[in-house]
Amino acid sequence: MLLVVDIGNTNIVWGVYDGPRLIAHWRLATDSKKTSDEYGILFTSLLRSVGTPPERMTGAIISSVVPALTGTFEELIGVYFRQRALVVGTEMDLGLTLRYANPREIGSDRLVNAAAAYHQYRQDLIVVDFGTATTFCAITAGAEYLGGVIAPGLSISAEALFTRAAKLSKVELTKPKSVIGTDTTASIQAGLLFGYAGLVDALVRRIEQEIGRQTLVIATGGLSAIIAPETVSIHKVEPLLTLQGLRLLYDRARGGPLPSIEI
Repeated sequence: MLLVVDIGNTNIVWGVYDGPRLIAHWRLATDSKKTSDEYGILFTSLLRSVGTPPERMTGAIISSVVPALTGTFEELIGVYFRQRALVVGTEMDLGLTLRYANPREIGSDRLVNAAAAYHQYRQDLIVVDFGTATTFCAITAGAEYLGGVIAPGLSISAEALFTRAAKLSKVELTKPKSVIGTDTTASIQAGLLFGYAGLVDALVRRIEQEIGRQTLVIATGGLSAIIAPETVSIHKVEPLLTLQGLRLLYDRARGGPLPSIEI
C-alpha cells in the first residue's frame, strides 16, 4: 500500500493506494506549526477509521511546496509508517523534458500534475491547478514542459477584496443567478466567479496562441469544480490529479510497471 501526500500552502491532500486503487483520501488545513507527532497521530487515526492500519504501508511519496513541512512529513512517515518517503524533485524521472529556465523553481505540484496528465493523454495540454495560486502548465505532445502562468488564487483574491474594502463582507463562493447582481452578495459572487472564469479563458487562449495550436485543458485543485463549468476553455476536471501523479512517479522511480490513470 502506498501513502501519497501533497503539501500545499492552504491544504494538505493525502491518500492511500492499494495497488491501482485509491481507497481513501483526505483534505486537511496546512499548519506549519504542527509537529510530526501531531500530524502522525492525525494520519494514523484517519487511516484506522477506514480500517487501514499504518503497518500496512509499503511506500510513501511526498510533493511539497511548503519547505517548513517537508522535513516534518519525512520524519512522521519514518516514525509512524516505518518508511523512507520519496520527495518529488526535478531530479526524478518525470517522463518530461523541462524547458524552464531554472527547473528547480517549478513547484513540485506542477511537476506532478504535468507528469500525470501527459502520461494519460500524450498530446498538447494545459493543466490549470486551482490552489492558493492558480497555475497554468503548458505541455507539448512531444513531452516538453514549456512553462506556464502563475496567477493569484480565487481565495486570495476574495480575501484581499474583503480585507481592503471595509463595507464588503465575506460571501460564499457559489454561482449567483445572473452576472448583474441585484444585491451586494450577488455582485461580489459574480465578480469573483465569472471574472475568474474570464481570466482562465483569456490565459488559455493566449497560451494556445503562443503554442500555435489548440490543446486539451485539464483542471484540478480544490476549486476546479466551481470554476470549470463557467469557462469555455476547460475540457476535463480531475480534482485528484496530483495524487494520481504521485502514484505514477513512485512507480516510475521504483522501476515498476507504470499505472493506467483514470481521468
